[in-house]
Amino acid sequence: MEAINYIRHLNGVLAQFSKDNRLNPAHISLYIALFQIWNNYHFKESFYINRAEVMDLSKLGAKTTYHRCIKELSSWKYILYEPSHNPFRGSKIKMFYFGTTTEQPLDSYCTNIETSYEQVVVPKDKHIKTVINNTNLSKQKNNIKKNFKKSSKQKTAVPYKDNLKTNSEKDYNEPL
Repeated sequence: MEAINYIRHLNGVLAQFSKDNRLNPAHISLYIALFQIWNNYHFKESFYINRAEVMDLSKLGAKTTYHRCIKELSSWKYILYEPSHNPFRGSKIKMFYFGTTTEQPLDSYCTNIETSYEQVVVPKDKHIKTVINNTNLSKQKNNIKKNFKKSSKQKTAVPYKDNLKTNSEKDYNEPL
């Protein structure tokens, strides 16, 4: 059996996933769980699985979702699924190889998104600065300064003001 390159296989299958519009997150999660189990079995040609274990690894909560997704992955040729129909014996899984050939160029499973390894410098002001924008900014700053000067003056409190709005005949020494 050919040695499986973990990273190449994952890159290959993820590239295939990005092209396949039939897949949803449940399919991808299930495949990754099966891939992890396959890795634990040291990439044997076929292996047996326990539904509860796979559902736990893939974070699938419903049996119907699990069965629908595993059957669809099998029909779409991502895996070969042979159900056992025996509660004491697991179902048989065969994983197909993705991205394990050496002839496959690196660009075949890379996205077309241009990326770089350098840090991008983002300007503090994201707006395009023009003569009009600069004059508007300076007007806004001046208005803010004026409003701040107006609001910064504290209002003087009236001395001995009765904030409880009681009448002047109230005797404060008398109990409530």
